[in-house]
Amino acid sequence: IRSHSVGVGEPFPIDVVRGMMLLRANALAKGYSGIRFEVIITLIEMLNAGVTPVVPQQGSVGSSGDLAPLAHMALVLIGEGEAYYKGKRMQGLEAMKKAGIVKPVILQAKEGVALINGTQAMTSVGALTVFDALNTVKDAIIAGSMSLEALRGTRAALDKRIHAIRAHEGQTDVAAAMRLLLPDSEINQSHAECEKVQDAYSLRCAPQVIGASLDAIRYVQSVVETEINSATDNPLIFTDDSTVISGGNFHGQPIALAMDFLGIALSELANISERRVNRLVNPHLSGLPAFLTTEGGLESGMMIAQYTAAALVSENKVLAHPASVDSIPTSADQEDHVSMGTIAARKACSILENVNNVIAIEYMCAAQGVDLLAPLKASNLSNSQST
Repeated sequence: IRSHSVGVGEPFPIDVVRGMMLLRANALAKGYSGIRFEVIITLIEMLNAGVTPVVPQQGSVGSSGDLAPLAHMALVLIGEGEAYYKGKRMQGLEAMKKAGIVKPVILQAKEGVALINGTQAMTSVGALTVFDALNTVKDAIIAGSMSLEALRGTRAALDKRIHAIRAHEGQTDVAAAMRLLLPDSEINQSHAECEKVQDAYSLRCAPQVIGASLDAIRYVQSVVETEINSATDNPLIFTDDSTVISGGNFHGQPIALAMDFLGIALSELANISERRVNRLVNPHLSGLPAFLTTEGGLESGMMIAQYTAAALVSENKVLAHPASVDSIPTSADQEDHVSMGTIAARKACSILENVNNVIAIEYMCAAQGVDLLAPLKASNLSNSQST
């Protein structure tokens, strides 16, 4: 445990480390790791008492598990390392004593490797990111619907029949949600007879693009759910015939690929959102005042907000480069292929933060656009009906 506690960088957020602890306890509880029940109980006691190990974010290559992060977690279990307790950072042993956990674990044979040979750092980051990503999709749908209204786009592309004959689940779900969010309105009626045949792709194809990302996120969710309920130790112990088998369940490739996919899917939510922001601030495309301000010259309106959105989507294009294809040999070439799953998960989390900020900018611009169309009124959701 001590030799493996060599991670560097800023500590993981407390919720991520608590997730690591819970997921490791769950994996150990499967009964294939050769570890005493009391060790698992102590992990749970730490969780319940609010003792959270300080775990650096950098140092895992994602194969042979998340060795360095989990070693830092295990240090506190044995009364060493550092931990957070009641908002303060302190020595691990001190935190345990203050929490009433008076006897740190004295490890026995196999228990050290059992605690650290797993994928719980990457899966904790991944699980929390997927959870938040599903909420981000909801925001993307709402913001996209607001932009469609502000840009006086047609609802025709949301027609149920269009999506029924392609039948991707995410696409049909997004189109249905947008129809619900966009009942008829004065703004919609005002351009019913316009000569424009079709809208730009960022409006017309919102169900297809957001829906594809939703399908990808749901797939990633299924991968994460499988992983967090698996035994990822090595060697594994099978008590039915008293055998010990060395395998590769610690390898993080399933999560690494899923996290790279998640990062790409999330990036697309921001890409299409920023394009709608661009249309909103461009008077030649929106028919609205330049940069959504009526005080042009004196005020720059939403000009720099669009700059920020453009910067964030460009940053995401760099972050979305897959980590899982960037293997490097470790352990004197014994571990000659690694997953980089923890890097992939951390990148996906960073991408998500950028996406949320881009969508927030779209919310502001779309709301301003709708306001500038007054006295025409936007859709009234209280009058909407599910279609």
